[in-house]
Amino acid sequence: MRRRVDEAVGLGQAKEKSIKGKAGEVQVWSLWRLWLKWTLLALCVLYVVTPFLLRLFPGIVQHLVYSHGILYFVDLSRPADLGLNHTANMYLTPEEGVTLGVWHTVPEKKWKEAQGKGLDWYEKSLGDGSPVFIYLHGNTNNRATPHRIATANVISSLGYHAVVMDYRGFGDSTGEPTGSRLIIDALYLYHWVRERSKGSPLVIWGHSIGTVVTTNLAVKLQEQGNPADGVILEGAFTHTLQKRYAHPFAWYYWKFPYIQYYFLSLPKEKKAPVPNDENLKKMRTPLLMLHAEDDQVAPFKMAQELYSIAREALKSDKRIKLVSFERSLRYGHDEVYRDPALPGIVR
Repeated sequence: MRRRVDEAVGLGQAKEKSIKGKAGEVQVWSLWRLWLKWTLLALCVLYVVTPFLLRLFPGIVQHLVYSHGILYFVDLSRPADLGLNHTANMYLTPEEGVTLGVWHTVPEKKWKEAQGKGLDWYEKSLGDGSPVFIYLHGNTNNRATPHRIATANVISSLGYHAVVMDYRGFGDSTGEPTGSRLIIDALYLYHWVRERSKGSPLVIWGHSIGTVVTTNLAVKLQEQGNPADGVILEGAFTHTLQKRYAHPFAWYYWKFPYIQYYFLSLPKEKKAPVPNDENLKKMRTPLLMLHAEDDQVAPFKMAQELYSIAREALKSDKRIKLVSFERSLRYGHDEVYRDPALPGIVR
């Protein structure tokens, strides 16, 4: 009898544990459902509230356009910390109250000679007869971005000078960026370098949004009678995306849901940059175009369209070249520098 009682007690305890276990599982599932419900609710609220925030604080949109407020945790005044041990950091002043951070990387063959040298040595080295490349980057981050450092290293490895600038408002450069001001900065840098390069070949390399700055700069220099010796456009785009928005650089964010509407409300710049399409109709500078076929930001068909425009304007296949990189290489918008053939193409 006692054994039966013990068995019954044990069975009861087992059932109780089973009930508690199931209750625990139900409680955990309920918590997950509650968490999921509140998360979805928060996302819905954010989706609804965001438009009003953008209306109330248009400066947010300005920062989205340029993304210049995003900084890497690096000291831009110390390029050697990033492996650029033959690079000098300097600051130029295109206008009162505006300072531009610039890196000058000398040809790789001079890296030993460059150790311990000051800004005067770097400045004078621009006139050593080696080609000089001015690199104008896109609308995000700063000159310490990995693919920009890599591009400077490619240029340096060829025996050329690389001068990489952060536009006003980017990196440690002061001021507030607009399309026209970016061109002012680039124009100032070009004349600064030209004055010191003493007739050395001077090439402008623009990437992404930097291609718009580059083509505007090239046309202005042509009109001034002081043209660049060559132009490289990497990941260039046509006006088909740019024309949708009042702001010339807002096209970069076309992929985000409904955000385009808020760019439409931005005030148009009085002196907005001219699109690449229009500039290439006027440009007579020798042109090299680099474009990955898997570029998701500026689709490859845009490069083909720009190439056709430029070829017709130059009326020669010898002064223009479009180099495409196969989709399978997966270079995307920023990683053409990884191609082992790039140094030979640039040379």
